[in-house]
Amino acid sequence: MNSSESSIELILITGVSGSGKSVALHALEDARYFCVDNLPPELLIDFVNLETQKGSTKLAIAMDSRSAESLPLIPEQIAKLKKANVDVRLLFLDTQTATLIRRFSESRRPHPLSKPNASSHADMERDLQQAIDLERELLCDLRELSHIIDTSLLKNSQLQSHIKSLVFAPEAQLTLIFESFAFKKGIPVHADYVFDVRMLPNPHYEPELKALTGLDAPVSEWLAQQPLVGKMANQIEEFLSQWLNALNSDHRSYVTVAIGCTGGQHRSVYLVEQLSQRFTQKWVTLKRHRELGL
Repeated sequence: MNSSESSIELILITGVSGSGKSVALHALEDARYFCVDNLPPELLIDFVNLETQKGSTKLAIAMDSRSAESLPLIPEQIAKLKKANVDVRLLFLDTQTATLIRRFSESRRPHPLSKPNASSHADMERDLQQAIDLERELLCDLRELSHIIDTSLLKNSQLQSHIKSLVFAPEAQLTLIFESFAFKKGIPVHADYVFDVRMLPNPHYEPELKALTGLDAPVSEWLAQQPLVGKMANQIEEFLSQWLNALNSDHRSYVTVAIGCTGGQHRSVYLVEQLSQRFTQKWVTLKRHRELGL
């Protein structure tokens, strides 16, 4: 591969079984990427070289624990590809263990690392738990290298939309993602920074605002009049402004800032909208509102 001429883009999707890797790969197929599922890691560089010679410029590859013995090869191969001027981005799909157990139970599909011939339902569930734990251990090094997407509460359409927003973001060294969420539904596991805004005045207790969200003008106007809300926004902005340049210098591709309130409808949504506006002039910014399905 000629590093001076290569302009190939490679998205490597990894993650735990049942987290939605096939859904993510389909989204990339729709985005005109040439996609391969379960490519053995030892073939990664040869495959990229072959596709480069054929003129391909956009590749997406899914790898997981089915290639367990070869997984340790991936970090070194990624380093070699980056030295050859290949734009490599790693996405790791993760899901809460309870959600994974439910998904496998509903689909009746065996986990790739599960043992056959369990004698009872209890044995099957215990075996599934052990298989999930083992898989997390096998993938932990790749998880550290990747941008993490928590698919626990995402519908397939939401995951596809999120994948496309990431890959279609304008080219930049760092993309800043603001995400609102509800603490009562769990903290997003992929967040780099989490800010708790549950102490702020809550529109939920205003009868005329309760059924609205932070995207609606009456809620935005009400929150804009609350001094503590403005103070929180300013302090989050100050903190991020202090550290984003350092993160960018550390070659981070994505930084996710999660802002949570009780129900993920009002305060967190409003602050995500406000902060994304404040940072959009300097950084590529994306917005997600988990509980609104946006």
